[in-house]
Amino acid sequence: MYPRSAAPRGRPAYSNGLYPPPPVTRCYDYNHQSLGGVNSFHVPELQRLPPYEWNPPRSTSNVPPPHTPTMTNGRKRQNIEYSPHMVKRQRLDSVSHPLLGSPVIPAPSPPRHLEQVRAESSRSSITSYERSYSSPHFDIHRQGPAVPESFNSLQAYAKDKLSHQMVELFEACQQQSSDLERKERCRARLQQDIQDIYAVARLYLTGSSMNGLGCRSSDADLCLVIKGTKRPDPILVLSHLQRAFRSLSYVERTQLIRAKVPILRFRERGSDLEFDLNINNTVGIRNTFLLRSYAYADLRIRPMILVIKKWARHNQINDASKGTLSSYTLVLMVLHYLQTLKDPVLPSLQRDYPECFNPFVDIDMVPEGPTRVPPYVSRNQSSLGELLVGFLRYYATEFRWDKQVISVREARALPKTNSHEWTNKYICVEEPFERNNVARAVHEKMKFDAIKAEFAESYRILKDRKDLNSILPVRAVINKESSRR
Repeated sequence: MYPRSAAPRGRPAYSNGLYPPPPVTRCYDYNHQSLGGVNSFHVPELQRLPPYEWNPPRSTSNVPPPHTPTMTNGRKRQNIEYSPHMVKRQRLDSVSHPLLGSPVIPAPSPPRHLEQVRAESSRSSITSYERSYSSPHFDIHRQGPAVPESFNSLQAYAKDKLSHQMVELFEACQQQSSDLERKERCRARLQQDIQDIYAVARLYLTGSSMNGLGCRSSDADLCLVIKGTKRPDPILVLSHLQRAFRSLSYVERTQLIRAKVPILRFRERGSDLEFDLNINNTVGIRNTFLLRSYAYADLRIRPMILVIKKWARHNQINDASKGTLSSYTLVLMVLHYLQTLKDPVLPSLQRDYPECFNPFVDIDMVPEGPTRVPPYVSRNQSSLGELLVGFLRYYATEFRWDKQVISVREARALPKTNSHEWTNKYICVEEPFERNNVARAVHEKMKFDAIKAEFAESYRILKDRKDLNSILPVRAVINKESSRR
């Protein structure tokens, strides 16, 4: 939680209140590098990820502007009208608009063979590196005294051995621009071929590939949005696509997985790049932009999350299909820890800027919200190594698994209630938009005990040795990452 003395954040001055005028076509720079200070990510030899073209709709959304809670002592009241059940009842029945990375689609053309390759369309959907989004002017909200200029570089947080090892691992394993380009080319080709079957469909690249938290070896998540008055059956759509994909020259190994959120898993032919495609799971698009905003709110976030995911994977507690923690759950656990320090590294973006992360806004307008969030500067200047040891200590000794719910939305641990969502669950981590439990895969006590034991043992070792190799074979992880791409 934040100290009550924290100053209220700066807000843009628009002639019509809190909301900006209707957007014009922009090229969103997913690196947020146009923002000054803490949101400019400077790492030696790091190439910028290419901007991602988003063509907003020409008319404004039919969704009314969200109610803005009043301010009390510089803080917003809870929006008591928010209901997770209302979110789940959203219908994708608004007029179709061009979406993420998608050109404006004219009237359907005559039927074509699916194996046709449209290289020129793929190339056009990846925009030039030189084009960047320039956000409106904001007064930077500083939680504490001005941070020295030296802390605008990641190296300022890596003066000790452990922190330096974390930076080394991050720089070697983080997703590169070439990795994102490769995924985007495949997405663009797939969208064109899918539109032969579903003419109004739009295909989003989501998850770690787009939120800034991906590795070179990260798989790609895709969300196919099909709008209409009748919600399509995901299994039927995915089954249809599975049959159609067999004729595509660039796709192989298709597999339909009938999970709670059904997916079609496949690979790019001749490579190990794997895709998971879902139908209308639009909360994944919303949380992609929310996590993107957190990822670039502070220089330490991305290295911290990458190292923790590698640690969890190495110690076999990062696989929801085997009853342990999903990567999404781990990310929320890291963000929660950073929000709840005495001097928080992160705020709650949803609490402080509800109008920028409105769960009811039309999907077409989701990328617009985060551009109105001003940069955040924390007074917490802990090194990466100190934060990693603190993370392990928090979940090994402080967090009450049996009594608390992790909430990034609230930036605090909530008490468990008798709600069906939380009762008889070993680990409770709230999904920021739908408010369900994203850690529900951990349903066996043996797996839960193994997770707790790994936190405790890694904390015991790392607090004494201060050497990342004592809990994770850094060089082996780097070599494995390099061999996959």
